[in-house]
Amino acid sequence: MDELRRLTAQMAREGIRRLLVLSGDDAWTQLQAQQIRTALAGDGLWVSPQPMPAPYVPPADLISLLGREYQHAFFDARAGFDVAAFAALAGTLRAGSWLVLLTPDFAQWPVRPDADSRRWSDAPDPIPTPNFVYRFCQQIVADKASILWRQGHERVVPVFPERPRWHFADGHPQAEQAAVLAELADFPPGIAALTAERGRGKSALAGMLLRQLKGDAIVTAPARGATEVMAAFAGESVNFMAPDALLASGRQAGWLIVDEAAAIPGPLLRQLVSRFPRTLLITTVQGYEGTGRGFLLKFCASFAHLRQFSLTTPIRWASGCPLEAAIAQLLLFNDETFQHAPGGDIELENVSQQCWRRQPALPEAMYQLLSGAHYRTSPLDLRRMLDAPGQHFTCAHSGERIAGALWLVEEGGLEPSLSRAVWAGYRRPRGNLVAQSLAAHGGSPLAATLTGLRISRIAVHPARQREGLGQRLVARAAAQAADRDYLSVSFGYTPELWRFWQSCGFTLVRLGTHREASSGCYTAMALYPLSEAGHCLASEEAQRLQRDEFWLREWRDEPVPLTALKATIVTEEDWLEVAGFAFAHRPLLTSAGSLNRLLMLVLLPLPALRARLQQQDETALCRTLGLSGRKALLARLREEAAQALLSLDENRANDLRRQVQMLQFFN
Repeated sequence: MDELRRLTAQMAREGIRRLLVLSGDDAWTQLQAQQIRTALAGDGLWVSPQPMPAPYVPPADLISLLGREYQHAFFDARAGFDVAAFAALAGTLRAGSWLVLLTPDFAQWPVRPDADSRRWSDAPDPIPTPNFVYRFCQQIVADKASILWRQGHERVVPVFPERPRWHFADGHPQAEQAAVLAELADFPPGIAALTAERGRGKSALAGMLLRQLKGDAIVTAPARGATEVMAAFAGESVNFMAPDALLASGRQAGWLIVDEAAAIPGPLLRQLVSRFPRTLLITTVQGYEGTGRGFLLKFCASFAHLRQFSLTTPIRWASGCPLEAAIAQLLLFNDETFQHAPGGDIELENVSQQCWRRQPALPEAMYQLLSGAHYRTSPLDLRRMLDAPGQHFTCAHSGERIAGALWLVEEGGLEPSLSRAVWAGYRRPRGNLVAQSLAAHGGSPLAATLTGLRISRIAVHPARQREGLGQRLVARAAAQAADRDYLSVSFGYTPELWRFWQSCGFTLVRLGTHREASSGCYTAMALYPLSEAGHCLASEEAQRLQRDEFWLREWRDEPVPLTALKATIVTEEDWLEVAGFAFAHRPLLTSAGSLNRLLMLVLLPLPALRARLQQQDETALCRTLGLSGRKALLARLREEAAQALLSLDENRANDLRRQVQMLQFFN
């Protein structure tokens, strides 16, 4: 361990961090890691699903550490590899740190099920991830700046050439920081956004701004711990309030500073911004958080006069840090694809997951294009692209340059009994995003039995947009999916996006009433029917959407250009829909149109149901009716819906009750 300690001291002088991979059986890797943890001074943060002596945190809780710093960390990936948590952990490490990664033996790893795969594969049980493992092992073996210790092999600590001495930031603004601070000092009322990769001094800059403002600012963030670095540079205690508490209060200040803004739901953030004359939004724009790109593409772009700043030079470690480079390579954080405009004629080509081994540059370029163009891309998507079952890809390229990419996911084909159980709200099996929604929120209990391909991602290089390339990719997918019932897409509704999908031949079948946290948009779903059954489903759901829109549009806070028909006739479908709400677990707003039409025929008072359908506040309604909370209110709503059915036709209502309640007993 003496050589390792000497190298650690050298790394501290140079201001860099490195990756050390331990590959072997569980006992061997555990022993090596414990010896290293003991030998190296520092915090030795341990990240693992299995508890360890402090400091310890499970991977899922790493978000609580964003904004903090540690000296050395250990990441246990033997049972499953949460790459997003791994990358986030790297961002917490000081200069001179090691990130020690525990993995299975390289020879056994490709066939070993990865527990983390359940989060992204849609498979009921963990699956092996051979393509990811192959790519990881290749990169680590080739990475001469990292260290690999394998069981049965000599533990070598290489001698690395000396790098220039690095100096810690002294608390004074660096050149980039000083330039931003100068502009913020005279900032007129409005919104500023500061984005950068980790380690560029965003939180430090915010602390310096706080010192300038002398207390005339309120700070908010997803977690108070995220503001520790900010407080250190502010030189005084930070006036912190949690986002929801701040919104509920009447607190005012000249500035609102929001750290890790991309992790706060868009609608909540929008309300906070409206309360203050000046706002500084700070966030990390890098793939492992999944929301950073959305912050730029969706939230920031929605403000016409928002001023955007960025920091590019590392402050917490030296430029060219080997750990940062290794993770950027592993998780494809760079956007080289956007730097090269693809010219010439475009060809379309199907790409399989095997290409990651045979021709990795092609899927890597596709992923970078898809990642850069979409606001919800995260390392989970990379894992899904590499190894998840049921994935299909098409690329548009000019020679070796990628001009466009399309990603399709197999959905549907559920057994009739399971589809009916999904419709009734008794089951929510993994995956099948649109197929399940068609059953759970649509009118047909058998909707999920149909088979489809969902367009998970589509992107066209900025240099080749407005040439109809996106439409060509969709048309090719439709032509190659003749054995399916439909293509589908789920997207955050904007008029521009809907015009694109409409031009591709899609029919709108669902429009949500709640804004997505990540995009701030209403969820929309659309179908491109391929079979006769697909055409029938698309037509029926489009008619249902128009029929219910008259009642649902009042639940949205902005108008949507969707035809609304004021249908008052109660149909058989309405009876079935209300029975699904009253006697099973269908959601209230899914049934809102049918419930409203039914209540026009019913003379009973039904105070809870009528009030809630008129958008009375749930908390106030519970207080008025003497109910304990939302759960009790929902039970009352279902009871009153049942009373309404029984009052119109008791026999019919009881028949439907028996039919619907039997759906929970599926094969």
